[in-house]
Amino acid sequence: MGYSDQRFNVNLSILFTELPLLERPAAAAAAGFEAVELWWPWVDAPTPEQSELDALKRAIEDAGVQLVGLNFYAGQLPGPDRGALSIPGEESARFRANLAVAADFAESLGCKALNALYGNRVPGVAPAVQDELALENLVLAAREADRVGAVLLIEALNAVESPLCPIVSAPKAVEIVDKVNAATGIGNAKFLLDLYHLSMNGEDLPAVIEQYAAKTGHVQIADNPGRGAPGTGSLPLEDLLDQLHKAGYDNWVGLEYKAGDRPSAEAFDWLPAAD
Repeated sequence: MGYSDQRFNVNLSILFTELPLLERPAAAAAAGFEAVELWWPWVDAPTPEQSELDALKRAIEDAGVQLVGLNFYAGQLPGPDRGALSIPGEESARFRANLAVAADFAESLGCKALNALYGNRVPGVAPAVQDELALENLVLAAREADRVGAVLLIEALNAVESPLCPIVSAPKAVEIVDKVNAATGIGNAKFLLDLYHLSMNGEDLPAVIEQYAAKTGHVQIADNPGRGAPGTGSLPLEDLLDQLHKAGYDNWVGLEYKAGDRPSAEAFDWLPAAD
């Protein structure tokens, strides 16, 4: 086993961002990738104009890449927000308005994974109130995902970069996964295992993989420290991905790292050369 045995896709919301959004799918294809993923691209618009959705769909199709992951609306990302679904008021309403739009867009491109970021704690609002709202919205999201044949992903972030987010450990994320599945009876909520975030939290990554591989619906990687490409930090990413594969995970691995000072197209020299 090794990197050559993995299926990697590139996250177009953190890589190739030096290019306009509609040029990024073709750039990923030119770099040798067959699949891409995206955060919700319209941070101020949970319900963008149909023409904008159509233009992105055409760009992805014309590039010949597969969309394998998409975030539901999550507020300003990158930025101060870490999701919208647990935020009372307007943000929760924006998240709900986005559900069918995001699910329909995913379905139009054969995307089978939709990620719902939990959001930050809000001053003056009881955590229990936010958690009740979150579960309501995650149930709605799970049903929308199921409508289009997709899984709902729930991700743990890291407490260093996201100190106001309550979902900052693998056990906590999986706890939410289990609650959503119990509430819906569908069973399509899965854990998004991001090795960078979990390493920033100081978690035992081999133990996390051993315990939660069966509940994992998607994997994302970046090295630590620095959130750069594999080999720029000290994480044994190749060994960890080998362990995931041996534990039964055979889905996509999203490259969600920063290119640093290099153009994104030059940030993949760690990958084995194609045969």
